Amino acid sequence: MALLGNRGISLVVGIFTMTATWVGGGFIVGTAEAVYNPSMGLIWAVMPVTATLCFIIGGVFFAGPMRDNRYITMMDPFHIKYGSVTTATLAIAALASEVMWVAGTLIGLGVTMSVILDLSYTVSIWISAAVAISYTLLGGLYSVAYTDVIQLVLIFISLWLCVPFAMMSPATADITVTSFNNSFQPPWVGSLETQGIWLWIDNFLLLGLGNLGLQNFHQRTLSATSSATAKTCCFTAAFIVPTLGIPPILLGAVAASTDWNLTAYGSPSPYERGETGMILPITLSYLTPPYISIIGIGAVAAAVMSSTDSALLSAASIFSSNIYKNILRTQASDTEVQTVIRVSVVLVGLLGTCLTFQDSSVLLMWMLRSDLTYTVMLPQLICVLFFSVSNGYGAVLGCVTGVVLRLLCGEPLLGIQPVIHFPGCTLVDGVYVQYSPIRTICMLSSMAAILTFSWLASQLFGAGLLPACCDVFDVNRKQPPGGTKALGEDHSTKASEPGSADVSEPMLDSTC
Repeated sequence: MALLGNRGISLVVGIFTMTATWVGGGFIVGTAEAVYNPSMGLIWAVMPVTATLCFIIGGVFFAGPMRDNRYITMMDPFHIKYGSVTTATLAIAALASEVMWVAGTLIGLGVTMSVILDLSYTVSIWISAAVAISYTLLGGLYSVAYTDVIQLVLIFISLWLCVPFAMMSPATADITVTSFNNSFQPPWVGSLETQGIWLWIDNFLLLGLGNLGLQNFHQRTLSATSSATAKTCCFTAAFIVPTLGIPPILLGAVAASTDWNLTAYGSPSPYERGETGMILPITLSYLTPPYISIIGIGAVAAAVMSSTDSALLSAASIFSSNIYKNILRTQASDTEVQTVIRVSVVLVGLLGTCLTFQDSSVLLMWMLRSDLTYTVMLPQLICVLFFSVSNGYGAVLGCVTGVVLRLLCGEPLLGIQPVIHFPGCTLVDGVYVQYSPIRTICMLSSMAAILTFSWLASQLFGAGLLPACCDVFDVNRKQPPGGTKALGEDHSTKASEPGSADVSEPMLDSTC
């Protein structure tokens, strides 16, 4: 498999695969879960809209520089500028985010199959993982991209087919009536109190900009035939993804408008039973005919596969290219790297699968993964691409600053109590809730630390106040002519054009 599809992914296929990567099981199941949850509602179900923000910002600022420099992964600029040690440290965070992406998407299919097909959750998860791992191994990015085209069509048709059947169920009230009235639970539109505005903004930026720190996103732009194609894919997907969020929103609204006593599900409601994370499959199972619920499984399965295979390949790209080839075994042969890619896909798939058994909430995995990429990877990527002053010292100390500050802020999802109480921190049901935008504060603090410590290190070593022998990150080294091109590529070749000679050569060829 070629990790970047020989940089030959066309505009149409690129749009499909970019969209399908985002519209995964986590996206569908998580959006429905947020709308149904009485403590959240539609106003907090921001995932479809945040995708638009991600693609527009990514297309304007990131797609061009990344594609024009012909990087293989998003970690390449770190390796070129900071060296091996810093890159390896940051690569661990990038790999962890991809593992959580795999876990979140597999949970979406696992809960759906377990409810509708009456299979155990464990069996459902392992079946899903086995299928995703198997066909990712078979063809690399080409297999991922072209199956995404089929999967996206199936997702669109299947989800919209399920919506009218669910809305016409005798147990369901008119969703326009329940949107602002207390019927069976608080209005599904939700509410936003004054004290929660900054928290909402924080979540919006987290889910939107956090995805820019994912290899998953950059692999799509790096595989495009040109930087113009990469940008067009981003801008087009920015408007397609929100439309695919409408069906799960409607299904979540239907669930919130249902008298579950009138269904075979009975009382108490899914929320009262602690099954909010399973609301989409429950809705399909009890409010639609059996053959329609099976079609709904097909939609979720297609969504899961389209995202899981992308995350598996992204993680394999980072490990094989930036850790194994560039650090552990610089003289590794192509055959050896091919083996490492395959082993990486399997190991990441197994790690993500094991993580699904820790919690069955898609939103939990989605939030934790976004938290990691937003507070750690995003400021690092911005600094390495757009600030020449950044160096290894700033990168390491900025990472430490962001992680430590984030832990001190606390995290209710992980049971971590806050040490730092920002304005608005309130004790709710025995748990401290930070109503300040703590994640954005941590992200900006990390970025400020990167730039400050980078400048300070360059001044100290540049002025001779610290001896050169102590400069372990070699901040005064000169960059090679031609800029920071991708490792192992010919800097003199203008291969970013579709007709260039080396476009036909894979970046890391592992043809089966």
